[in-house]
Order: sequence, then structure tokens, then C-alpha cells
Amino acid sequence: MLKGSMLVTALAAAALVVVPQPVSAATVDVSTAAQLQAALGSATPGTVVRMAAGTYRGSFVSQKAGSSSQPITLTGPANAVLINDGPSGQAPSCPAPTAGWDSGYGLWLYGAPYWKLTGFTVAESKKGIVLDNSHHTTLDGVYVHHVDEEAVHFRRSSADSVIRNSRITDTGLVQKGYGEGVYIGSANSNWSCHGNSGGADKSDRVQVLDNRIGPNIAAEPIDVKEGTQAGVIRGNTFNGQGITGQNSADSWIDVKGTDYLIENNTGTFTSPGTFANGYETHNPSTTPSFPNGCGNTWRGNKSDLGGAGEYAIKITSTSKCKERPNVVHASNTVTKAKKGLTNVPVTP
Repeated sequence: MLKGSMLVTALAAAALVVVPQPVSAATVDVSTAAQLQAALGSATPGTVVRMAAGTYRGSFVSQKAGSSSQPITLTGPANAVLINDGPSGQAPSCPAPTAGWDSGYGLWLYGAPYWKLTGFTVAESKKGIVLDNSHHTTLDGVYVHHVDEEAVHFRRSSADSVIRNSRITDTGLVQKGYGEGVYIGSANSNWSCHGNSGGADKSDRVQVLDNRIGPNIAAEPIDVKEGTQAGVIRGNTFNGQGITGQNSADSWIDVKGTDYLIENNTGTFTSPGTFANGYETHNPSTTPSFPNGCGNTWRGNKSDLGGAGEYAIKITSTSKCKERPNVVHASNTVTKAKKGLTNVPVTP
């Protein structure tokens, strides 16, 4: 038993114990382009950058990383609009934030994983939203429209990312053949810039969920590049009106990746535009050898080809995918097709 003086001392010491309290993340409210640029440049894990309604005109880029437990959030209403009037200056040989060069991208995350982008709009820029080595990023409820090239690009191994509940229209205003809605990965001709140590751009496991894409997407609403794997494309609505056919863009989705699940999407096509098939696969060769365009699964998709397209799902070069065949389930449906549902046997 403690004596009186000792008991008093023990109780006093206990009273001095401070229980750590969780630190609340900083919320930064911005209403001007300069304030937004500063907030993007100083964000730390857990920061919430909250935009007021208005037009933000300038170059908006961040190289700040969030974390799995404390992502960085950039949020605003739909009438908070980011516009980049670039590009300008001398571009580097491979795109990277460089002094004196403006990429022209509406919003650029470079080496900035674990972000949440919600609610706002990007327009009137060279590209819309570009993610480079910015894995575990979520885009939710954004609107991208009237851009010169692609709207949203998951690039340079921006794996395990998501775009959902978003809207994309009017792409490829200047470069029609590069006016994709959602662009996953990079063509093998660009792996020297965007690949892992010269290998594939491993923007793997990207999910494209419940978006509205089109009309006036000049290239494919979704372009899945070779070397990427295991993504999910589900619940989207594709309006193919305005697909131009340039640079072989003549379908809602061109799948050159591997082991994608493509399900419960709804696609339509009406003129004007160029339309060959609803969904297509291709098998570009890469070094080292990789079974591109194989092992993908389609189920529950509804396709209206508008009397223009041949097949809802056109599978090419089945001989290249003998070990990992593409699978088209009978739950897919098609109307107004020149030839039918698919050119391969249907799986129950």
C-alpha cells in the first residue's frame, strides 16, 4: 500500500499524462487559380483542397503524394472549371513537369499516388486529366469535355485507380485520332517514356465504373492499351455518335490488354460517325512477347449498333489467344447489327 505522500505524487503524475488526439486533416478553401496552384504544390497526406465555383485558368499540376490511410482530396462543384490554355515553352523528350514548359493538361498528377478527385469540371485544355505514376487515385463525379486530345489518361503505371460516376464528351477537337474518352496505359511505341524501366506501362487493375461517355468522342470511348491487365469496365453508357474512325478508332472499346472484365455496359451508335463493331480486340506484338488482347470476358452488355456495326463483340486473331481465350457470354445482347452478336462461339 502506498503511503500518503507517495499516493499524492502518483496521482499527480497520472494527471499529467496526455492522451494523443487524432490530428484532423487540413481543409484548404480556394477560389482563384493562384490559390489552387499553391494548394496543389503544398498538399500533404490528408489535405482536402476545396474549390469554390468559378473558372480556374492556368497550369494545375501536383507531385505531392497522399497515403492509403490519408489520401489527398481535390473537390469542387461541377461549375468549378479548370482550363489550361497551354501548351507553351520547350517540351522535354518525355512528359514531366519542367520549368518553363506548360503541358497544356487540365489537371496533371505526376508521381502523386493516393488522390481523390471529385465533382469538378475540366475543359478547353490539350488533355483533360492525366495521371502519371499516380496509382490508387479515384475520380468520382468529374466532368471532362471539349479537350483537344484525350479526356482522362491513366499512364505510367497509374495502377489500382478508378473513374466512376463521371461524364465525358467532346474530345479530340484538334487531334481526332487521339481523342479517347478514357485511355488506359500506353502504346508500346511510348513505353520508353511511360513504361517501367523501358518495359510495359503497367497501369493495371484500373476500374471504369458507371460513367457516361459520349457523344462526340472522336476516338474510342475507352482505349485499353497492350501490357495492361486485370481491369474492370462495368455499368457504363457509351454514345458512339461522333466516333471519327481516325487512327483505327471505330468502336466503343478497343481491348489490347489482358484479363479485363467488361460487363453490364450499354452502348449505342447513331450517325454521324464511323463505326465498325461495338467492342474489338487487337493483339499488337511487344518485346518481350506478351499475349496482348487475350483472356478478356464480356457478359451482360447491351449493344445497339444502329445498323452500322457488324458485330457487338469482334474478337481478332483467336490463334494468338489459344492458352488464354477471350470469352463472350450468352448474356450479351445486340440489336441493329449487320452480322450479329460476335464472330466467336458464345459461352453460356
